[in-house]
Amino acid sequence: MSSDLTDPIIATGLVRNFGDFCAVDGIDLRVAAGEIFGFLGPNGAGKSTIVRMLTTLIRPSAGVATVAGFDVEHEASKVRRVIGVALQDAAIDPLMTGRELLSLQATLHGIRRKPMLERSATLLERVGLTEAADKRVGAYSGGMRRRLDLALALLHEPQVLFLDEPTTGLDPMSRIALWEEVRRLNTELGTTIFLTTQYLEEADKMAGRIAIIDHGKIVREGRSEDLKAAVGSPTLIIGVVPERTPEVLAILEAFGERRPAPESRVAIGLDGGAARVPEVVRVIDDAGISLSHLELNDPSLDDVFAEATGRRLEGAE
Repeated sequence: MSSDLTDPIIATGLVRNFGDFCAVDGIDLRVAAGEIFGFLGPNGAGKSTIVRMLTTLIRPSAGVATVAGFDVEHEASKVRRVIGVALQDAAIDPLMTGRELLSLQATLHGIRRKPMLERSATLLERVGLTEAADKRVGAYSGGMRRRLDLALALLHEPQVLFLDEPTTGLDPMSRIALWEEVRRLNTELGTTIFLTTQYLEEADKMAGRIAIIDHGKIVREGRSEDLKAAVGSPTLIIGVVPERTPEVLAILEAFGERRPAPESRVAIGLDGGAARVPEVVRVIDDAGISLSHLELNDPSLDDVFAEATGRRLEGAE
């Protein structure tokens, strides 16, 4: 990825402390124009704190960041005019209708009535809320609220869109619909999108580049396929009764390096891949050990996270 001083998101040495707790610890980031950039990590890793700094909601404790060329601390009002933000915990007035909220958002951004009506109609259609536009938001489902929040964030045609865990709590169909809309925005309008998520599949499908954050630090960064390729061998995951686990681990040492495993399982990076699975099974069977579970997985973002942090991402499966 090429980058320069015109990149819409640049952060250098970004730090945020809450008392004695360091939530974000010296983050460096560059996001190119028109990119979907995925920020992946478990709850509490610092994802939302970074979004709040980049969107001027909280000030950095140290470091500098610019969004669309404006300093987030010293030019906050200019940053706010060129970004769209859909936060995980956004508050939407349940007594107003979707159309009324879009009208209010337009007023706040100084958009005149005619273009407001045109943009509102287009966005409501895009997010599938035309028929529900005149219903009170309190009657909306969680997925409908998320889609309305996305429309509100896009009304003023922002240069940069921040989506903070946009699909948390959504059913599978609502999640897919939101993914499709975000992709369309990026493809048709060239909107730069900064997406935080704890869902591996979401990051893998949506983002051109991914950064993985853990305990306030970026532990891996790059294209998804490159990060997975760097892991190397596929992961063999085996389940046995707990009392035989030490024996199985000793056997597996001859087949590859141990990897972090889901609870009640053991795992290795299987040297030689699928061709060696029968050999592994035969050796374990010869030792009189019964397998309750066996799977072989190509390198995944969960493997990347495990290799970088020594543990599996919560809810990765």
